[in-house]
Amino acid sequence: MDKLKKIAESITELHEIIRNKVVSECENTDVAKLSEIAHEGTGDTIYSIDRISEEMIVDFFNTEIVKISPVILVAEGISEKGNVVLPEGTEEEDAEFIIIIDPIDGTREIMYQKRSAWILTGIAPNKGKNTNLQDILFAVQTEIPTIKQYLSDTVYAFRGNGVEARRYNRLKGEYRFVTLRPSSARSIKHGFAMISRFFNGARDVLAQIDEEIIRNILGNVKSDKAVCFEDQYLSSGGQIYELISGHDRFVADLRPLLSDILLERGDALGLCCHPYDLCTELIAREAGVIITDEKGKPVEALLNLTDNVSWVGYANKDIKELMEPHLQNSLKKHHLI
Repeated sequence: MDKLKKIAESITELHEIIRNKVVSECENTDVAKLSEIAHEGTGDTIYSIDRISEEMIVDFFNTEIVKISPVILVAEGISEKGNVVLPEGTEEEDAEFIIIIDPIDGTREIMYQKRSAWILTGIAPNKGKNTNLQDILFAVQTEIPTIKQYLSDTVYAFRGNGVEARRYNRLKGEYRFVTLRPSSARSIKHGFAMISRFFNGARDVLAQIDEEIIRNILGNVKSDKAVCFEDQYLSSGGQIYELISGHDRFVADLRPLLSDILLERGDALGLCCHPYDLCTELIAREAGVIITDEKGKPVEALLNLTDNVSWVGYANKDIKELMEPHLQNSLKKHHLI
């Protein structure tokens, strides 16, 4: 545990370095430059803004993390296969931990200065090829604010020890601890609840499922009334934060389930959530948020860059009991499970 805590402290420091560097670059670089495509990565398109953080990671690990323990680093842009054992020359079985990082989750939001992005990291003991999200012992996510924004949060959790959050004031260079709580509401009425449909490709099916669920729970639309809302936050880490902080009550990202429908239409399955996008779901669980896969089971995605992951987040037990039966019925109706 001492090694885990030391690595956690160093990773949190790395997050701060990346956050400050990205904000600085956004302040001093044209949007058109930041949004240039650098290359097509293993799990996602890599834009110029992504390079800012990726280039720091391996150097930091080689100078700081390997002093504590040999590790397997899983992250975009570090090697063709998406992972590397450090220090160089170490065998995979000799690494004590697997550290999975998304250097910028929400690239498209931050490069156009629309909304905060997040740096995500999960640390798990090395259990070999089968190490998965449920093995993560520590997770931290750090907000990369837009340049108009002077406050940003870092949220972290050790398994079994709850959640802590700090708010950074970049004008003063100061932190203060804050308390984040998921919603205790028992209904989605007058709250945010949504199914993710960020990108083109069977969005009509996702919207239909969304409509079916909400209508079954809240009934028909009333004239001049809006009793449930949605927020398409293009960042899985951002969505998790919204659940943790009480802003959202229900979020479902079901994109991988659409592969057969898209195949029938002559289309390919587009970009989906990957394990590195969800590597901080431990924080949600420690906060009391319920995270499941599309069948209501724990998300056991392997720690890699390529697997597609469906997930569902419920703010609390009451919301899960309310929403899950309708979600399951709709998914079965559309032959998605």
